[in-house]
Amino acid sequence: MPTVSVIIPNFNHERFLQKRIDSVLNQTYQDFELILLDDCSTDGSRSILSAYANDPRVRIEFNEVNSGSTFKQWNKGVRLASGKYIWLAESDDYADERLLERLVAVLESDPAITFAYCQSWRVINNDQLDGFADFYLDYLEKGRWKSDFRIDGHAECQNYFICANTVPNASAVVFRRAVYERVGGADESLRLCGDWKLWMAMALEGKMAYLSEPLNYFRWHDKSVRNMSNKGALDVAESLKVVHWILDQVTPTDEVLKGMCRGRAGYWVPAVMSTRVPFSLKMKILKEVWAIDPHPVRRSAGPALLNIRHKFSKSLTSIRSIFTTART
Repeated sequence: MPTVSVIIPNFNHERFLQKRIDSVLNQTYQDFELILLDDCSTDGSRSILSAYANDPRVRIEFNEVNSGSTFKQWNKGVRLASGKYIWLAESDDYADERLLERLVAVLESDPAITFAYCQSWRVINNDQLDGFADFYLDYLEKGRWKSDFRIDGHAECQNYFICANTVPNASAVVFRRAVYERVGGADESLRLCGDWKLWMAMALEGKMAYLSEPLNYFRWHDKSVRNMSNKGALDVAESLKVVHWILDQVTPTDEVLKGMCRGRAGYWVPAVMSTRVPFSLKMKILKEVWAIDPHPVRRSAGPALLNIRHKFSKSLTSIRSIFTTART
């Protein structure tokens, strides 16, 4: 029985698949099985996956019907897995050859560690590196993710996870299958924030560990699920729902709670003011806001003013462009 089960859930990532799979098969740590999942891709993905069928480490599973959910695929992959540890290696990312070796060693060193993750490079067009994927975390505590740490998971949820998903990319994580199963796996009712909720649920079961060495390459592109969904403010609604959930599990300090509410207001206020967001989604957003924030109206003033200024500036730029065109 392999120690690690590596799961690659794929949907229409034909152009990234070979690099992804090869970066797994070429790991310095070789005690693993590789489960390749395809969710009814309409590109050439299946022919690429099939090319690996003769490798004894590889198992291939093709869905007959599209699941429509990243997290359903995660749960399916874990159900098929036999390893003690799981690496969900997303199909558009890739890895340093030492990722498994380094993260498995951390998990083996302390049975209380529920999951370990590493720093991720952010990758843009033509495999160019564009800094680190955790650039958005500096506002929480500048420099914190520049050094390795091991920490109690409850404390991490109470002080950091409650404010943001501090694990930028699932491909950077190796976790214990038993813990994943104990918390019920990924929440399939969520489309975007199921990973955030999952990391918190597992963290609450024990410790978590972080390596500052960048061993994961997180590909950032317009076709990613998160970028496609941001336009509909679904991420705002789900993030509030997840924050509501973690507030039922932990009690943050007043300072952390205020900071979290201010941060969330920067997202939910523009969504509620947008004419492109459906009314039903706005109502879901406001319902969650009232559940987590004791002073939402007071908190909305600043973001609302910034949003109005932004819209006015865009309108003014458009008007100037029209007049310039008319003169020429």
